[in-house]
Amino acid sequence: MSGSFREWVAEHREQISANPVRGLMHAAFTTYLGVWYTLTSRWPLGTHVYDEDWDLLVILDACRVDVLEDVADDYDFIETVDSRWSVGSHSHEWLAQTFSTDYRGEIRETAYVTGNGHTHETFVEGSYPPDETVPFCRPNWRTVSTADFGQLDMLWETAHRDKLGVPPRAITDRTIEVGRESDPDRLVTHYMQPHIPYIAGALAEDREPTDTEIGGWKEIESGAADYDEVWDLYEENLRLVLDEVELLLQNFDADNVVITADHGNAFGEYTIHGHPEGMLLPCVKKVPWVETEASDDRTRDPETHSDTGQTDIQEHLADLGYI
Repeated sequence: MSGSFREWVAEHREQISANPVRGLMHAAFTTYLGVWYTLTSRWPLGTHVYDEDWDLLVILDACRVDVLEDVADDYDFIETVDSRWSVGSHSHEWLAQTFSTDYRGEIRETAYVTGNGHTHETFVEGSYPPDETVPFCRPNWRTVSTADFGQLDMLWETAHRDKLGVPPRAITDRTIEVGRESDPDRLVTHYMQPHIPYIAGALAEDREPTDTEIGGWKEIESGAADYDEVWDLYEENLRLVLDEVELLLQNFDADNVVITADHGNAFGEYTIHGHPEGMLLPCVKKVPWVETEASDDRTRDPETHSDTGQTDIQEHLADLGYI
């Protein structure tokens, strides 16, 4: 939402009046963001996944390289954790850059199973970054629409659970189904974990997540929670999704599997928290890269995961902390 220069001035006049230092910093950042997208929408910075060799691409939303390295020894399918520079530091940015008309041929042979609601604004509404109001921005996005995918399953529409987002089992089961029924040339499966909310404990104990589990790194930023507590919850959320990836790899046929992320996540580095768009900070922009394989041993009969009806996109994004 680039907005007008007048809107940008009005917004930042109010912010600067309330907090001069923070307001000026935000004004500088949004000015930078306009330049960033003007340039990178034409010349992306990072490794484009379609330039790599894979049959199954597993996206772990907001997964840091270092935390995956910390738990790697507990998972036999992770031999080495390499890294790549992502084309985005935010899901919306990553989607707009990755699913580009420059790769339309490959995308038409790809099935995409996703729990990420940013697919709605990107592919259905045709709304592209920036998500902030910026004074000047002349991007040249070449992003595809829903019709360009071989298959597109936006599971946030039906598998979203209140305050939990899309639990990973829904993504696992639908990916297994698509693999067995459609056998696409390429499949991208997009898990929402370890992104907030940190739902591992809530799912295990069949309860609602706590405020700290819902807010995650935002609770550190506000001073409401301790860094170590939130970091442990983040790691638990990663283990939750890696257990699902392990199950998926036992029920999907693919010689070349890559496990990576759309972006990482900051936990206070240089005062940054989360994963702002246009961010070059390595803990946000650098993502893990694990190569492995999968074989369908049919240890899982997938279930259909459906909520009571169509999920409202605003409700879904709110549970992920975007609103």
